[in-house]
Amino acid sequence: MDNYLLLAVCFLLGMALRRSGRLPDNAAAALNGFILNISLPALTLSYVHALDLDTGLILPALMAWILFGIGCAFFWAAGRVLGLSRATTGGLMLTGGLANTAFIGLPMIETFYGAEFLGFGILIDQVGSYFVLSTLGILVASIYSSGQAIDAKAVARKIALFAPFQAFLLALILMPVEYPTWLGDLLRRLGTTTVPLALVSVGYQIRLSQVRGKAVPLSLGLAFKLVLGPALILLLFAGLFGAEGQVMRVTVFESAMAPMIGASIVAMDHELDPPLLTLMVGVGIPLSFLTLPAWWWLLGFV
Repeated sequence: MDNYLLLAVCFLLGMALRRSGRLPDNAAAALNGFILNISLPALTLSYVHALDLDTGLILPALMAWILFGIGCAFFWAAGRVLGLSRATTGGLMLTGGLANTAFIGLPMIETFYGAEFLGFGILIDQVGSYFVLSTLGILVASIYSSGQAIDAKAVARKIALFAPFQAFLLALILMPVEYPTWLGDLLRRLGTTTVPLALVSVGYQIRLSQVRGKAVPLSLGLAFKLVLGPALILLLFAGLFGAEGQVMRVTVFESAMAPMIGASIVAMDHELDPPLLTLMVGVGIPLSFLTLPAWWWLLGFV
């Protein structure tokens, strides 16, 4: 409960800081830069290094790919039935099909399942969510945008230069090597800044605007992202694949996270209905603070 209170307080502090005008307009960009280049790589080097790699990690790594595929199919069909524009359909595919497995997911995992499962969360985020966004996500955004060309070299460069992904690869390489005590302590201390800074950044960036005719696609997108999508992942993993235990619960829990902020940024860059994207993130994140405890409770019976 203390960690959950920390999440809520940091989120509200971010919103309060924006209203107060005490920080510059680019404060969120600075916070995100610190998180992506220092906090998250340190967390990755600390927790992924300690992972015990086995075949049980295959499903967690595949979760984001499966969820995105299901989401694309769902929103393509819904778009045709409801007569949604290409931009709206593409925007829903990205924000409704990709979960915020880092900025929201890691703090939530620590709160509900404990810090020992952060390594699995990082694995899901780096091998799953971020890889999907950087490959299939950019592909979908390009297809549904107004004719922007797909630059394979730019995609590959973006993946290769992403600091948390570099840290992920380095952590795997260094697995046989035991960290010195001072280095392990340093990485853990830097990694602990991820949670408060991420939630302050998220709260600072949220701007709730009027729905203005976006009620139907917004409801559709959030219903899939927060309820239907995770339910399908649970049925698929626990039912068809026979997965069980805490790793399976954490994996399904990650699939239930709010829409991914990075996905909304990519979608906005491709002009995929920016007003809807803002609502998906701005409404989805605070709403997930209510749905995630429900998922944690439900998964306790599985």
